[in-house]
Amino acid sequence: MKTLDRYIAGNFLYGYIISLAVMLGMFLTVDLFLNLDEFAEHSELGIGTVFASMAHYYGARLVLWFRDLGGVVIVIAAVFSMARLTRNNELIAIMASGVSLKRILAPILFLALVLTGLLVIDQELIIPRLTGELTRKQDQLPGEASYDLWFIGDANGNLVCCFRYEEREQTMHYPLIVLRQKEGDDTWRVVGRIQAQRAIYDAARKGWVLEGGQLLGSSRTEAQRSDFSDFETVDFYATNLDPEILPLRRREGFKSLLSLRQLIELEQDSGTRRTELAEIAVQKHSRITTPIINLIMLMVALPVLVCRDPKNMKTAILISFLTTAACFTVTFLSSLYATEVFFGRVHPALFSWLPIFIFFPIALVEIDSMRT
Repeated sequence: MKTLDRYIAGNFLYGYIISLAVMLGMFLTVDLFLNLDEFAEHSELGIGTVFASMAHYYGARLVLWFRDLGGVVIVIAAVFSMARLTRNNELIAIMASGVSLKRILAPILFLALVLTGLLVIDQELIIPRLTGELTRKQDQLPGEASYDLWFIGDANGNLVCCFRYEEREQTMHYPLIVLRQKEGDDTWRVVGRIQAQRAIYDAARKGWVLEGGQLLGSSRTEAQRSDFSDFETVDFYATNLDPEILPLRRREGFKSLLSLRQLIELEQDSGTRRTELAEIAVQKHSRITTPIINLIMLMVALPVLVCRDPKNMKTAILISFLTTAACFTVTFLSSLYATEVFFGRVHPALFSWLPIFIFFPIALVEIDSMRT
């Protein structure tokens, strides 16, 4: 069977490479067409600088798109591979030799498992290292972004703000740190603030060196109002917000760029808001469910594609597309409602696993009912 396995695996990998190249190329072309003028804002620095900026930007984007498109590309490659076998009447020859049609699915499923493992490596090891590029806008040069920061929570439970943060210098201008103390599950009390002219990151001490830093403490009055007093000088603030985390935390939906380890650390941070815990839980479950769902989409589509008559191939492709689209739609809707309140509670685990509960039995029934 090694010869047949190699032949089927080669067909599948050929379709996978073509499908992946076409999908990534399409995304890159459309994005470049829409944002070319943004890159051209730095044309006075030379064409080399513009192309280098584009290479850095799209190099990181290709890694992100590979994660998002990986499951769909595997299904497209399976369609491509089975269509070639059917068109050349090779499935009939395989059956005539006494080989079950279920057996020819083995190399495809094995390679799909390997490729899904690559998606996991991409999510857990590569994407978290590219967060700086993934949060950069098209009109910004690599490492030279400058922006404001507003109320970013750290592990101490405090909120960090600044009017301008410069990535290259790793410097905050006019930072303001709101010091808080937790009083209940969802209740915080402001106990002071730190303000300075500048804050420069010190990697050795894992914190920010403050220039002109002033600490103002607060005391509770009988009217339950905070009066700031007790001014003192402060020259350092230790926090887990480093130059790698800051650009990421200001991005909408940044949790999807974190690894599972970073999600667990964020969940355990005292500064994480209670409203964020459901979203973190969804992301944690998705690290397990997404690879499984990708394989289930393939298992749902493959039995339909094992079609011995070339005349029925178009119908088989249409059915496989509809079943895969249904699985994808249910997965999308489940992720959309996973953080919503139903019956007085949120159910991130239930909605994260719901597509598996629905489509895994369907996949088993389809494989069992295959005409081999």
